[in-house]
Order: sequence, then structure tokens, then C-alpha cells
Amino acid sequence: MNKSFQAWRIPSPYLAVIDLARYVANIISTEKILRSVSLYLRSLRPEQWTKNLIVFAAPLFSVRLNLLSLAGSLLAFASFCCISSSFYLFNDVADLASDRQHPIKRYRPIATGLIPVPIAITIAVSLLLFSLLIGWLHSPSLAYVLLAYGVLQTAYNLKLKHLPILDLFAIATGFILRAWAGAVATNVTLSAWFLLCTAMLALFLGIEKRKAELRFFSSSDRKTRSVLQYYSKSLLTRMESTVTTATVMSYSLWSAGPLLNGATTSWMLVTLPFVMYGIFRYQLLGDPEAAAAHKDAAYPQAKGGQYKERTERPEEIFLTDLPLQIIVVGWVLIVIAILLLKKHGLIV
Repeated sequence: MNKSFQAWRIPSPYLAVIDLARYVANIISTEKILRSVSLYLRSLRPEQWTKNLIVFAAPLFSVRLNLLSLAGSLLAFASFCCISSSFYLFNDVADLASDRQHPIKRYRPIATGLIPVPIAITIAVSLLLFSLLIGWLHSPSLAYVLLAYGVLQTAYNLKLKHLPILDLFAIATGFILRAWAGAVATNVTLSAWFLLCTAMLALFLGIEKRKAELRFFSSSDRKTRSVLQYYSKSLLTRMESTVTTATVMSYSLWSAGPLLNGATTSWMLVTLPFVMYGIFRYQLLGDPEAAAAHKDAAYPQAKGGQYKERTERPEEIFLTDLPLQIIVVGWVLIVIAILLLKKHGLIV
């Protein structure tokens, strides 16, 4: 029996070939899995999650720098990442036709057809329900804020993004809800000044986004967003001037200290130059002529030879612009230092 079995054994050279084939097949299978994961992850737009970092602002300014508040903030951050990604998927499905006409958006996984629409909708619904579930398990108030954000995004995708001015208010409201979520997740009461500064800064980013989109719309025959027909460069410039002034003034009055029911110490005025530089730097990046004169502010090229309008995507600014990253990190560190010094009675 053993001799018969040995007679039918596969020769060792063939075994080596079989092992090599299995090894190659495993590599190919692993690469396919990684490509699929990368594809689906890209459709969730993780670069947009930087917007959700504002949920950490409430515990930061209340000086609740402990593990409990950190856990609540992380949970709120994760919830907003899930629910925002779900609506990005819904939006990509709804704007499928227009995205295919856009020089950059046409490369999104859903627009290219790499992710089928039914699968995209299934993932979107799952993420939406999951975010509401974990929000409810942590705090019903957090779930209500997430639900309000969901209603806002639904209204924005269906109607508000087509209405001038209201589209900008909807964008600002989304940031306010993010900040509110961070507050309810950590049991922090938000001040009126904090909400005002958040709203003004969000309006500023929204106007800069529309300006960038309008520049592309003006230089091409493709209509990428219907609401742009109601805007003009001069109108957006006037709106930008108004909102920029309001942003700087509201932050200045808040940082002036307790006399105006603002920050807990007037030492927060030290952070004002960081805020002003950040705003002006963003405006520099949003001006093609000014940015062209600065190599570090030049627009990167996208696929097809098109130049990206970086202020059309605020998240890209914070991920790619080193001077702005330094300013943001410096601002955070100084704010933490001032709050800690105040907490320990070293400054007034």
C-alpha cells in the first residue's frame, strides 16, 4: 500500500510550482481585498472628517481635559464621521449625473461606476443607523443632535443647496450642530460667543467654497452646481468682507475676557493674531493670482490637467497647507496653555 501511494506522489518540482501558484493567488486575492477596501473608504471621504474635529472644542474651552470628556468627544467624533459619510454617499448618488461632468468629482468611485448605486445606498443607510444607535446609547441628547443634523442634510441635499444664501446658512448650521454634539457628549454648556464665532467662521468657509466653485463655473461651460447662477464674484466678495469682519470682531470680543461675558481670561487676546493670520492665509490660497506668486500656496494639479481650487474643499487646505497647519497647532497649544494657567491661578 505504501509503495502504491508513493508511486502516485506528485514529484517535488511540481509541488514547488503549485506552492508558488498558491502564493501568487493569495497575493492577488489580498491586493483585490485591499483595493476594494481602499475604494469603499475613499467613497466615505475620510478627508472630510477634519470638519468633525470641532466636537473637541467644547471640552477644550471648558478645560475638561480628562479621560471621560475625551471618550465622549471621541464618540461624538465617530458618530459624526459615520453620519456625514452616509450623506456624502447619498449626495454622490443624487448628483451622479452632474458629478460625471465635473473635472474632479467624475473620478469618485460612484461616479465612475466602481461602486454600484444599490451598494452605496445600503452602506449609507447602515452608517446612518449605526451613528444614531451609538449616539443614543451614549446619550439621547447626542442622538437628537445627530438626528437634527440628518434632517438638515436631507433638506440641504433636496432643496437648500439650490437656494442662494440659505445654502450658506445650512453649511454654517452643520458646524454649529457639530460643536453642539461635542458639548452634549461631554455635558458642557456652550456660550453664545462660542456659537457665534463658530457660525461666522463656518459662513466664511462656505462663502470661500462658493467663490472657488464660481471661478471654475466662469472658466468652463459646465454647470456643476445650480445655485451658482444666483451668485456673482462681486456679491460673494462683499459677503466675504462682511463675514470676515464679523468673524474677527466676534472672536476679539470673546477673547477680551469676562467683562463681556466672553473668555475666562483676557489673555485669550494673545491668540487673536493666530486667528487673523489663519483667515488671511485662507484668503490668500483662495486667490489664484496671489497664490500663484507663492510657491507654497500654488494650486496642485488634478487628473486631466485641471488645477484644483483648494478653497472649494476646506478639508484639503488643512491637510496640505503647512503654514496653516502650523498656525492651527500653535493656536491650540496656546489656548491649552492659557486655560491651564488660568485653572491653576497663575494668570487672571
